[in-house]
Amino acid sequence: MRNLTQTRFSKAIIAASLSTFLTVSTAPSFASNDLPDLGTAAVNTFSLEKELVYGDAYMRIIRSSAPVIDDPVLSQYTSELGNKLVAHASGVKTPFYFFTLNNDEINAFAFFGGHVGVHTGLFLNADTESEIASVLAHEITHVTQRHLARSLEAQQKTGPATLVGLLGAIILTIAAPQAGIAAMATTQALATQSKINYTRLHEKEADRIGTQILVDAGFDPEAAAAFFGKLAARYRYTTKPPQMLLTHPLPESRITEARNRARQYPQRYIPDSINFQLAKARVQVRFSSYSEEAALSLFDTQLKKKNYTFKSAALYGRALALFRLERFQEAEAIIDELLLGDKENLFYLDTKTDLLLQSKKYKQAIALLENQRSLKPTSSVINANLANSYLESKQPDKAIPILQDMLLLDKQSRLPYQMLSEAYTQKNNKALRHYTRAEVMALSANYDGAIDQLNYAYRFSKDQPLQLARITARIRQFKQAKSVLEELR
Repeated sequence: MRNLTQTRFSKAIIAASLSTFLTVSTAPSFASNDLPDLGTAAVNTFSLEKELVYGDAYMRIIRSSAPVIDDPVLSQYTSELGNKLVAHASGVKTPFYFFTLNNDEINAFAFFGGHVGVHTGLFLNADTESEIASVLAHEITHVTQRHLARSLEAQQKTGPATLVGLLGAIILTIAAPQAGIAAMATTQALATQSKINYTRLHEKEADRIGTQILVDAGFDPEAAAAFFGKLAARYRYTTKPPQMLLTHPLPESRITEARNRARQYPQRYIPDSINFQLAKARVQVRFSSYSEEAALSLFDTQLKKKNYTFKSAALYGRALALFRLERFQEAEAIIDELLLGDKENLFYLDTKTDLLLQSKKYKQAIALLENQRSLKPTSSVINANLANSYLESKQPDKAIPILQDMLLLDKQSRLPYQMLSEAYTQKNNKALRHYTRAEVMALSANYDGAIDQLNYAYRFSKDQPLQLARITARIRQFKQAKSVLEELR
């Protein structure tokens, strides 16, 4: 599915703010059993209920001011990888939500309520799925051990700042572009970070538990040491290393300790994942600084020199680059060949759908996706593409129930609401068009705009008492959410 709703923001918006505040550090220092699980001990001020409230608020602000990618293929891949790791974690007390930012910085971060963000720069610089998984396992541990809440509570006990004041500083840092205070990123944001950054003990705990999660989930225990050792070597003599290495230096001693930790586990062969290589190729073509020509040249060179892990991933990248160059017939020939070998692959099916819709072969696209939906009824990739195909063919009544099902599975995604708004526009249902637009705005913390849209929806809902009551209730909820957000600021 083409990225119809990609938010266009500068890739560097949060590089000096959120990533300095919540960044990755994978540097094991202790053996697997010589630190106790601290868990949720002594977290009295910051309850799990508060974490969920603040996590939701943070996520809405991030959507409003950072380049969150609404790409069903990447979202489903990242979520499935993350949840595979979560399934092997202990102390999971909140749901997890994994999302991707279009940012070339090598970074990932976690915050309240199980939110884990991954920069596309991580895909661009990782060579294996285990390397990405090692970073996610570390971040998952920060969430399950409630490191941020514990750090905030400790700061409240030892410093003059109040908890709300600290949270407000963080919120302002994240929202700086929207609030017009980006200059604080170099001074106040760093000062705030120094007060609430994870303690060394938290980092060691995340290293230790994260490695165990990684191994239990079937990944390579040496991946963390390999990835960060590679990064340290690559940027050792540069004047501007990635944010992750600025905030958490990785001297050889720490990398050595990571290798020693990995050697405690039996050696085993871990084959790389084709889906990771496909995700990386997708990022390289659609979410990186490569031009159309440069992306095509990249994969042409890989294929010519046989410099790839999977030939199919290099071919897929080439097809995406050809699509960007509007060389549709060449792209389709490659995708058709790939589908012959893997007819249910979501990456290939997504691009095949784009190609069919480009040539207005709506019936063929719908038939392909309806068949796949019978096999994968909950796949966001299949559902989003099928709904989009119905919308492209001007069949909104068939798209709407699919999109409503998507919302039952994921209420944090803007894409189903955006597509529903288009469906109601095609139906000339002004009330529901404004209602769904309100939901999109609320997901990006624009509660004033959302309430305005609901007021419009109310005007177009005369003689529909149930709908009027629903709109009135939603206005009340948005006003309450706005009040909570203003208190945090």
